[in-house]
Amino acid sequence: MLDTAALLEDAADRIADISRADLQIMLRRAALRLRNAGALSMDEDVEETLRDLSGEFGMTRNDTVRFIVREWMEKNTYLPVHELDEDGDVDGTA
Repeated sequence: MLDTAALLEDAADRIADISRADLQIMLRRAALRLRNAGALSMDEDVEETLRDLSGEFGMTRNDTVRFIVREWMEKNTYLPVHELDEDGDVDGTA
């Protein structure tokens, strides 16, 4: 499923084709997300590193932070690690 930002970008690209009702739904979702979003500010050196990593990963800053936190939580066993079983199909990667 596409995220709200992607849906809004797509709607902006096809503004003549989007119904008023669909646009209202997307804008309300975006407003709700903005209203509920908590700003996470970091020290300038951390922000700079996040910008660099985001560019390397091809992700947004927030997606990069989510990725880093998830990886850290999995590596420190706060979250279950998705392990491959020996007989599992890896589609050419392991």
